[in-house]
Amino acid sequence: MTENSDWMAEELADILDEDLELELEDATISREVARLYRERHPDALDSRTYLQSLIHLQAELIKLQEWVVHSREKIVVLFEGRDSAGKGGVIKRITQRLNPRVVRTVALPAPSDREKTQWYFQRYVPHLPAAGEIVLFDRSWYNRAGVERVMGFATEDQVEEFFRSVPEFERMLVRSGIQVIKYWFSITDEEQHLRFLGRIHDPLKQWKLSPMDLQSRVRWEDYTRAKEAMLERTHIAEAPWWVVQAVDKKKARLNCIHHLLGQMPYAEIPRDTVVLPERVRHADYIRHPVPAQMMVPEVY
Repeated sequence: MTENSDWMAEELADILDEDLELELEDATISREVARLYRERHPDALDSRTYLQSLIHLQAELIKLQEWVVHSREKIVVLFEGRDSAGKGGVIKRITQRLNPRVVRTVALPAPSDREKTQWYFQRYVPHLPAAGEIVLFDRSWYNRAGVERVMGFATEDQVEEFFRSVPEFERMLVRSGIQVIKYWFSITDEEQHLRFLGRIHDPLKQWKLSPMDLQSRVRWEDYTRAKEAMLERTHIAEAPWWVVQAVDKKKARLNCIHHLLGQMPYAEIPRDTVVLPERVRHADYIRHPVPAQMMVPEVY
């Protein structure tokens, strides 16, 4: 029993290390940016409270996952927002402990030349869920109402056609049995500025800062107007928008996950008792050593 307890304690410590690793990922920024962040967020959640709440919510997400598989539900969750608003962070925490065969993330690149000639929604359709699946879109078909419109990648006629089509497209999804949940992560001008500074000074996150992101700073007001038009024209009863206050990253993650759980009437699915069978041993079994040249060097 003691040996099993020690092993379980090690497993729990490994889980907590994984959480700590994710949080440290957010913290590896310059001292000056870190100081500014603390000044801007004096009421930020302490790490202990945050991690306890996150683990509790992740346990509920596991129940949700099992209910989705059992009830053969089909769920689509869209995550939209300005660059650096925290979409990727919350998606990472949602999927962290879930089965990637059940809950998967879709983050499509810019459309190819061929895709540009297709029906606009065509490249998103293959990624929609089958029964017993949840699909999380890290940006979605709403690119047309946001970056494509602001950066001039779509004409105003194309944008207008999108606004006419998307409510019917989403209603069609809902009629087919797919639940569509849409989140907009809202941050302030000042907060985005601070987060971009963090990316500039953080070697682990510099790859996230693209020329398009820099343009989003220049065109902040254009993005605001585009967002307001998008929310007004695509907020429908069958697939409403939900706005997440995302200036505080940790609170935004917890609030979004808590809200997501509340969108479905999931219940804990009873499990059969699992009994670990004894390992079968044969007298003639020989485990041959692995050749040394195949071994990964133990640097650590």
